[in-house]
Amino acid sequence: MKNANKPKTLQQAIVYFANPDNCLNFLVERRWPNGVTCPTCESTDVRFILTRRLWECKNKHSRKQFSVKVGTIFEDSALPLDKWLIAMWMVANCKNGVSSYEVARALGITQKSAWFMLHRIRLAMQKRSTIPMGGNGKQIEVDETFVGGAARFMHADKRKRRITETGTKDKIAVMGILERGGEIRAAVVGNRKKHTLQTNIRTHVKAGSAIYTDALMSYQGLKHQGFEHSVIDHAERYVDGQVHTNGLENFWSLLKRQLKGTYISVEPFHLFRYLDEQVFRYNNRELAHDGLRFEHLSNHLIGKRLTYAEVTGKVGTTDCLPN
Repeated sequence: MKNANKPKTLQQAIVYFANPDNCLNFLVERRWPNGVTCPTCESTDVRFILTRRLWECKNKHSRKQFSVKVGTIFEDSALPLDKWLIAMWMVANCKNGVSSYEVARALGITQKSAWFMLHRIRLAMQKRSTIPMGGNGKQIEVDETFVGGAARFMHADKRKRRITETGTKDKIAVMGILERGGEIRAAVVGNRKKHTLQTNIRTHVKAGSAIYTDALMSYQGLKHQGFEHSVIDHAERYVDGQVHTNGLENFWSLLKRQLKGTYISVEPFHLFRYLDEQVFRYNNRELAHDGLRFEHLSNHLIGKRLTYAEVTGKVGTTDCLPN
């Protein structure tokens, strides 16, 4: 696709991808930039069947015929590519997310199909990098938050039963690590204990980095592990020169606006998927226009598969929550 023809807005994307050939060519360019190859035997000796819009490998083996959907998040989906690509555009660029009901109305599909579609797109947004961040005196913010129902919206009996003194019972802990001027990584964690939080820090942050946290006791001892650790006590102030966690506080506000304003009710076992969605948008927020964010997502469709049985918990999923 030539640069002049690349859609930069949703309106342009709808017009452009209304042509099935544009949808096919767009995905072929990203999946097979050096020419179409068979996903089974990797042979380049294939022919295109125009009437069925798929390819056939000339070697003798099973699954000789294949489409551009095979081996991607689109595999085994009966929905046409134009609906998939517009849904991807919406998820990648709507700052507070987009509900399955809204996608269903916009694309003319069922809410159930839209819900499954959005979870598959979130899988493409998932990035599980363990390359350490920081180093060379770079500044790292580390913080955690809880996701769950607000006490003020609960019935008095339910509030008395579920909310403890700290207000965190039955809520899910989420940990975030932000490199200032770089990317953010966030994950669901089982607890806020010292071993859990510091293990994640050692995994994702290079020794020698300047780490800023709040006064949570679980962060004590980071200086003895090769980090330049500074603490901001939120009971006294929120900023002390360069020592603050305001970058992560900004991300938490975006995340909770998404969960409370758009998705409303998120099951705990799906929370990491919604977290991946917001992390993707945050890490790509400075791209020049929406089309670039959409293209970046389009480059991560291959080798990711999520079945309906996995997303509904009927069989074990291959998606693993990081520590």
